[in-house]
Amino acid sequence: MSQKKVKTAWNVTSLLGGQEVLSTSIKTEFDLIALGNQGLTKASLDALVTFLGIPKKAFVEGMLDMSVKTIERKKEGDLLDRHTSSHLIEIAKVVAHAVEVFEDEDKVRDWLAKTNRSLNGMRPLELFAMPTGLALVNTVLGRIEEGVYS
Repeated sequence: MSQKKVKTAWNVTSLLGGQEVLSTSIKTEFDLIALGNQGLTKASLDALVTFLGIPKKAFVEGMLDMSVKTIERKKEGDLLDRHTSSHLIEIAKVVAHAVEVFEDEDKVRDWLAKTNRSLNGMRPLELFAMPTGLALVNTVLGRIEEGVYS
């Protein structure tokens, strides 16, 4: 039985559209803070939504608490506000952690979409709307990584 390989080295940078979209390289957490303060582009949001494979409306309205029409009015290069940009970065960090743990894009998408007893019967994606929820998902991923039943 051969193990499926991850198609791309998915990390925060690639999940947000790559260096060409971000127009900067990310080497440290401080680079992420600066990027959040500067603002991500709509193209970064689109890249993350594409990786997750969920409808943009569900992502924008459910996780970012914004109207999808507000996002659709923006051009690819338009900057998102600092709060939204920081939230997208945090989501990308958790998704990148999931890719490290599962080493398979499809398994990541499946795990994020299925209910989880460790998350009180919620789907990990349902918890992406709040920093506390993202931290809980990240904790469960860490437990899986360490071999603890989760």
